Amino acid sequence: MTAYRRYHSTETSVLKLVCDALLAADRGEVTLIGFLDLSAAFDTVDHNILLDRLYESFGIRGQVLDWIRSFVSGRVQSVNFAEGQSNRSSIPCGVPQGSVLGPLLFILYAADVIPLAQHHGFQVHSYADDTQLYFHDKAVSCERRLSRFSECISDIEKWMTSNRLKMNSDKTDFIWLGSTQQLAKLQHQSVCLDGVYIPVSAEVTCLGVRLDSRLTFTPHVQCLARRCFYYLRQIRTVRRSLTTDSTKSLVHALIASRLDYCNSVLYRINTSATKILQSVLHSAARLIMRKRKFDSITPTIRDDLHWLPVPQRIVYKLCTIIYMCLHQTAPVYLQDMCVPVSTTASRRYLRSAARGDLQVLATKTVTFGPRSFASSAPKLWNSLPLPLRDSTLTLRQFSSRLKTHLFSLAYGRAS
Repeated sequence: MTAYRRYHSTETSVLKLVCDALLAADRGEVTLIGFLDLSAAFDTVDHNILLDRLYESFGIRGQVLDWIRSFVSGRVQSVNFAEGQSNRSSIPCGVPQGSVLGPLLFILYAADVIPLAQHHGFQVHSYADDTQLYFHDKAVSCERRLSRFSECISDIEKWMTSNRLKMNSDKTDFIWLGSTQQLAKLQHQSVCLDGVYIPVSAEVTCLGVRLDSRLTFTPHVQCLARRCFYYLRQIRTVRRSLTTDSTKSLVHALIASRLDYCNSVLYRINTSATKILQSVLHSAARLIMRKRKFDSITPTIRDDLHWLPVPQRIVYKLCTIIYMCLHQTAPVYLQDMCVPVSTTASRRYLRSAARGDLQVLATKTVTFGPRSFASSAPKLWNSLPLPLRDSTLTLRQFSSRLKTHLFSLAYGRAS
């Protein structure tokens, strides 16, 4: 369970999922992912079941349990309309999603879903009420696991029903991930759930990132570019009324934040896709600095805005995540992929161990394995200058020096 936990985010969740799929494709396997969605999940949490689970499964008792009971019970609701108010009615279920404690209580309430999926032999990754259930296997061997996969989802749905949660079948999506050659060997393009065959999609959206079957991320980049250009057009209509600083703030909020969201999964994607994102960055810079369409924009981005190009922005994000992994401020599932050479007994006396290098995962293909976080993270870290890898640096110091280093590589000079 990734949501509402320290150091966890939607980006770390997507990065883990994509990494697993890329490594599977590197081994010549395909991945089937089922995206399970709950209807009004926070609103259907039964208070009595929640309190029993906290007591029996997590050992929460005494004053702490009494405090939680007082938090969820005794709630009422009414409707105000046209200066009138309806009668108040009690709320026997639901936790406040906008509160600090509510989401944590939902995580504990739905925690049994993960061991249930693992009991069936499948991997599972959850973010709040979004659950991704998946497995890897050779294309010719997938048929024998599909029925088991359907049984697992059926058991999860039964568990949800018995706990007053409702799985939204209309929003349940499935997708095969892998290489073109392996995907062509698949015989089944649908998954049976309770006698209903749900077709496997060619593209799905996972926590804001559009996944395609061959993991090219081209549809994601195209969709992202369209959205960014839309906001740029909206800002352009009021640009005359804005100062340069206010325009820059709008661009950072509406454009740069979107370009940087989950860009860690875009490492080493097709160059043409990267150029599309770079064109968004160029258009944003022209809008801020009032440049014409065919004016040279690279000097402006470099000297006036001090922006990193898109490829370096991706590397910046990845290196920052690696730093967090090495300082135990990232999820354990990412930390496990960043293993120092010095931790291996047979290699601890090598020069690479003294330099603080990470163990590089061996891969078989050029298209998939090297793009995974498990492979790219150690290589990127090992390529950084030794002063930049100083373990005494704070995150702020590391980020600042990392940008200076990447800026120098991108433009041939420091910022």
